[in-house]
Amino acid sequence: MRALVSVYNKNGLEPLIRLLHQNQVSLISTGGTKIIIEKLGIPVTEAAELTGYPEIFGGRVKTLHPAIFGGILQRSENLSDQQEAEKHQIPAIDLVLVDLYPFEETVTSGASEAEIIEKIDIGGVALIRAAAKNFKDVLIIPSVEDYNPLKEILANGSFTTIEQRKQFAARAFAITARYDSLIHKHLAGRNPVFAEVYIQNHELRYGENPHQKGFFFGKLEDHIEQLHGKELSYNNLLDTDAALSLISEFNECTCAIIKHNNACGIATASTAVEAWKRALAGDPVSAFGGVIVFNSEIDPSTAEEVNKLFFEILIAPSYQPEALEILKQKKNRILLRLKKQPDEAWRYQPLLGGILFQERDRKTETAAELKSVTDQLPTPAEVSDLLFALKLVKHTRSNAIVLAKDNCLLASGTGQTSRVDALNQAVEKARRLGFDLKGAVMASDAFFPFPDCVEIAGQAGITAIIQPGGSVRDKDSIDAANRLKIAMVFTGIRHFRH
Repeated sequence: MRALVSVYNKNGLEPLIRLLHQNQVSLISTGGTKIIIEKLGIPVTEAAELTGYPEIFGGRVKTLHPAIFGGILQRSENLSDQQEAEKHQIPAIDLVLVDLYPFEETVTSGASEAEIIEKIDIGGVALIRAAAKNFKDVLIIPSVEDYNPLKEILANGSFTTIEQRKQFAARAFAITARYDSLIHKHLAGRNPVFAEVYIQNHELRYGENPHQKGFFFGKLEDHIEQLHGKELSYNNLLDTDAALSLISEFNECTCAIIKHNNACGIATASTAVEAWKRALAGDPVSAFGGVIVFNSEIDPSTAEEVNKLFFEILIAPSYQPEALEILKQKKNRILLRLKKQPDEAWRYQPLLGGILFQERDRKTETAAELKSVTDQLPTPAEVSDLLFALKLVKHTRSNAIVLAKDNCLLASGTGQTSRVDALNQAVEKARRLGFDLKGAVMASDAFFPFPDCVEIAGQAGITAIIQPGGSVRDKDSIDAANRLKIAMVFTGIRHFRH
């Protein structure tokens, strides 16, 4: 048995090389990998001895030669292949152990463009694909993460079955697909033509419902650390993503409660515990079993209050030790520490056998961008509430209406087929929860085609409205607002979220 071993990442290589040698596997290698093998006192053949060529162009060309690729791609059951291999004296290679240059790490390290380009692997990708293609005869080990499965197989004194080699091949193609997509993403900048491919991380307990399978592709550990609780589920991840997207809009101390991807409570305050109390008051019934997110540290007093509610997940950038002990009293409760906010430039949606994707909605309006269109101007307090409500409506399912006061969510109308229904839903809910809407503000994710929403808002006591504007009937809404002495501002930006 013969193996080609050539890796950039040398971690964990030594015990695997020793195990291969113990199993009487002949080794072929290049560069630094060959030097490590020689230092172990293990026989190794340099790739150049097979190819008849030294490494050239500063190491850019090492293994790209028929003597190497012929050894990998020859088919043991194909008589013609075996005759040609014998004629050209190309020995079969049964195992390919390689990895790829660290392109992603080089990009994120702030390296120069020239350094980044040099980390675009050519030979490694070609070797991985060749070995994976010929999985009937060849085993591919495409990364250090695959060393342990191979060591377990070798420790049992056996080699792989064809089904095992097929699984390794599938993983290998996932690695090269993601690698190429990262290169494409870097070179294309903000205009990639296809979605990034991720290596499968793990299978979830189930999908949205128990009869559906669910998987996660990606690196959760880059963004969140799980401190306590049961394994995250498909729905947990959806709500966690919605929570982090919403809380990223706020710099002030803020707490939000998410249920089915929508905020059922959110408020800003001077302390975390006060933000929690105000957010919970927005809808204490819906908050049951929800996902809670803070953008500030959790202290013991906040933990004591939050601990009174049954919830699925709590997310915060940090926890004081005593607070963590309080929150860990329920064993299944999921506690997450936010390490880094996700900052995906693109949003993806599979449909019709393909993928629909768009730029993420990164627009957050400021007071200077608001255009007053009514005789009544909003007060500074109303401007603050209007901007607060606009951040919420941006993250609420369309058709969407948000009612807010004193930087606190009073109620929202979400996912309705008409804007009037969304507003009536919000007004009715606010009243049911005992909120006085007099002096509250309203945000709409799109313009009003008729003045009916303005009139309903006026009857409810709302004194300021923010909306995109742009309807051919804008004047009707403006006239209604003037008649009702409501301040209304236009943003010129629509925030649909379907």
